[in-house]
Amino acid sequence: MFNIALYQPDIPQNTAAIIRLCACFDAKLEIIEPCGFNLTDKRLQKVAMDYLDKCKITTYKSYKDFLCEKKNSRIILMTTKAKKSYYNFKFKSNDTILFGRESEGVPEIVHEKSYERLKIPLKEKIRSLNLAMATAITLSEALRQNSIL
Repeated sequence: MFNIALYQPDIPQNTAAIIRLCACFDAKLEIIEPCGFNLTDKRLQKVAMDYLDKCKITTYKSYKDFLCEKKNSRIILMTTKAKKSYYNFKFKSNDTILFGRESEGVPEIVHEKSYERLKIPLKEKIRSLNLAMATAITLSEALRQNSIL
């Protein structure tokens, strides 16, 4: 089972779409707080609909708590700052695929503590994808590589 981790997400609708994504593909969702919204936010619940009960969600009060739990795991950071493409990487089914904040990405310490940093190649002069879309693209490739889809 893949783990999708969100570092201090800002936008409840993106997190809700990722909850639905994880529920549909049996991925565990890990949320590193603080978030830019409350996890009981009506906007999150409206988009997540009845998928909230179908998704395994773990929250961590801090990045430090997250790291303590992930001591023996590969943390794969998806970042626009990476040089290596996600499709030139072999995902393992117990990897944790980490995504940064919509507004700021992640601090340098998160880059340093990650097993690998990967990007989704985009057309020149295009900054980034929506967080939920980037998560879906990456999870789909990880599932395909491991013959889970």
